[in-house]
Amino acid sequence: MSDHMKRLKAPRTWPIKRKLAVWVTKQSPGAHSIESSLPAVVVLRDLIGACDTAKEAKRIIGNRELVVDGKPVKNPKAPIGVMDTISIPKTGQNFRMLITDKGKLTTVGISGDEATWKLVRIESKTVVKGGKTQLNLSGGRNILLDKNDYRSGDTLKIGVLDQKVLGSYVLKEGASALIIHGALAGKILKVAEKVQRSGSSDNTVKFDNGAETVQRNVFVVGSGKPEIKLPEASE
Repeated sequence: MSDHMKRLKAPRTWPIKRKLAVWVTKQSPGAHSIESSLPAVVVLRDLIGACDTAKEAKRIIGNRELVVDGKPVKNPKAPIGVMDTISIPKTGQNFRMLITDKGKLTTVGISGDEATWKLVRIESKTVVKGGKTQLNLSGGRNILLDKNDYRSGDTLKIGVLDQKVLGSYVLKEGASALIIHGALAGKILKVAEKVQRSGSSDNTVKFDNGAETVQRNVFVVGSGKPEIKLPEASE
């Protein structure tokens, strides 16, 4: 697999200058899709501005000075995706990866306390041996629970290291949702109705403004108002 891709062919979600150079680093395979994540090198250089070159970014990573979800990053091509927390202990900076209202990946500055937790969406559920329920979460995580208290599509607030459930946000009327894919990507909308489709059709979600999208594009970020700091609106 190639270590690079042409900038002109990079996903539209990548906020990079297309004609600055021919090539850009391509992330390693991981828990995030190529459209919803960026390589660690690109995040450090192009989003955070912690360095000017890929060489400098690799030195920072090699010194274990980049921490994602509470753990030092070792791979310069490691994918950093939506809702991941990013910290640079040496400078005291903390960020969360999100999407702008223009559908571009971005980092939003947060406090050190906010960097200790993240939001994860429940993608599916599995009953495992012993009758426990395994929640399969966005970002490649999973959690084992004694009780089946949550539904697919709901969002959990968890500690980035211990995965302790700190709160939950249900996909229902009145919830605030971030659209993470599609034509509405980056928009924060208020849920009006969750529509169950029969057969193999995808469930959809309707919003107060009349818009509608498939459920897999919807990430609940609060029961009323958003529980996370959002990117500033683009002009």
